[in-house]
Amino acid sequence: MLTVGDVLTALTKHEQVSAQQDIAQAAIDSRDVIPGALFVALPGENTDGHDYVSEAFQAGAILALVEREVEGEHAVLDLRKKVAKKNLDSLDFPLCLRVKSSLDALQQIARFWRSRLTTQVIGVTGSVGKSTTKELTAEVLEQRYRTFRNPGNLNNEIGLPLSMLSLTEDHEQAVFEMGFYVPGEIALLCEIARPQVGVITNISEVHLERAKTMEAIIQGKTELVENLPTAPEGTAILNYDETLVRNMSGHTQAQVFYYGLSPEADLWADEVQGLGLEGVRFVLHYQGHAYHVRVPLLGRHSVHTALRAAAVGLVQGLSLEEIIGGLKSANSQLRLVAVQGPDGSLLLDDTYNAAPPSVIAALNLLAELEGKRIAVLGDMLELGDFEERGHRMVGVRAAQVVDELITVGERAKWIADEAKIAGLAAKCIHMLPDSEEATAYLRGRIGQGDVILVKGSRGLRMDKIVSALEEME
Repeated sequence: MLTVGDVLTALTKHEQVSAQQDIAQAAIDSRDVIPGALFVALPGENTDGHDYVSEAFQAGAILALVEREVEGEHAVLDLRKKVAKKNLDSLDFPLCLRVKSSLDALQQIARFWRSRLTTQVIGVTGSVGKSTTKELTAEVLEQRYRTFRNPGNLNNEIGLPLSMLSLTEDHEQAVFEMGFYVPGEIALLCEIARPQVGVITNISEVHLERAKTMEAIIQGKTELVENLPTAPEGTAILNYDETLVRNMSGHTQAQVFYYGLSPEADLWADEVQGLGLEGVRFVLHYQGHAYHVRVPLLGRHSVHTALRAAAVGLVQGLSLEEIIGGLKSANSQLRLVAVQGPDGSLLLDDTYNAAPPSVIAALNLLAELEGKRIAVLGDMLELGDFEERGHRMVGVRAAQVVDELITVGERAKWIADEAKIAGLAAKCIHMLPDSEEATAYLRGRIGQGDVILVKGSRGLRMDKIVSALEEME
């Protein structure tokens, strides 16, 4: 377990610092602090963590990384200048560690802690499917190993080092989701986490507004495989079905392991059958052997998630029997969940976020279900120059699947427009400005046998629609 001595060694380079108090957790929000925590005071545009150091200490934090003086009664150790080791042997707590940059210090501590651990680290990135892949991969690895995964969406330059400090010497495997907005970000995360295995899910125009170009997105995702160790220590697990991902094999010195729906892949699947809310069934092929598998994940696209998790399991030495056991017992449906709606209807709640590939995947699941199919689709944000085309792609698929289409927001009007062009009757299309209007429209219009998919970017607050309809149930 990380100790105060480890923190001081990481920041001063002095070895064998005597302070051995355990660090129970690292946090940037004083409301998350537990006794024994390290609080990281980060300055921000709207909220400055330095204003909450006293609250963190009151909650039981023993250390705080700060960039300036803060109010309250506590000791201070200025690490902006060289500190003699003898000054580290007798410390008073709670203690503020004054540094030039709290974020840089957090990352430096995480780098140091990673260097002291023998844990095998798996990095996961891609445009969509990262979180579910992370969770399912961890569940597969847990069939044999003590496994850690970064919680929630702690996948950036702040969240990943915070997660890293929760690792202990007991963890044999760790699965880290790695987020991306701009080139250089994943390279930094790799420098901190030092993954031996890298998994690429797919590449699409998600976050194009921030990344600016598809080339930048490809470059950013490629940083994971570029930073893996040379074979045989490192392994890049690549989606054979996507050319952009498959071509990343030329950018790594690690061993390459392909997964996909093609027999050309090292691990592949066929006879994929969506079972609606009962999951997905397929035949798994590896080294000339075939295995019939059913996993409790929703939608045919989940076969790729299962293949990624299985590929990591194989690379990390698990047997097919262990892997299939992990897949069958999976509980990784993080995003899309089915809940009861009013008057015997069924709500497919996929309101966490939205991008064209994930919306089309959700529509594909809707197509597998019996009943009147209603899709409530909101704006998809951060698509940049792909914005109109991405919405119109969704509109084409919606026209093929739904009995009724409700769009929410200005951008989603493109979905409605393209659905009409693709043949969905105008009387079956309703364009509404916000989630409140959508909720009001749906009240009293849905009932027994109806299946309602609700999906859109988080900024649209589509979750309010599901919450309101659940309350009517």
